[in-house]
Amino acid sequence: MDVVRVMEALAEQGVTVLFKADAERMRDGVKPWTFVASGNPFREDLLVRTDAVSVEACLDACLPRLREFGLVIPE
Repeated sequence: MDVVRVMEALAEQGVTVLFKADAERMRDGVKPWTFVASGNPFREDLLVRTDAVSVEACLDACLPRLREFGLVIPE
């Protein structure tokens, strides 16, 4: 999956997307990747977030939830 393409598609639909790799958690072997999506079409207090062992695991957890909000996400 093209992560940049996914992030661009979400941004074009008004969603702010953040991917983070945490050096301390990576060193400790504890879910070092974080994915956060917020903004339109979510309510102000709602966001989609997960911490996972890989970028792919983040996407596997969050993309179905984002699709439930009606967002179009490339494969």
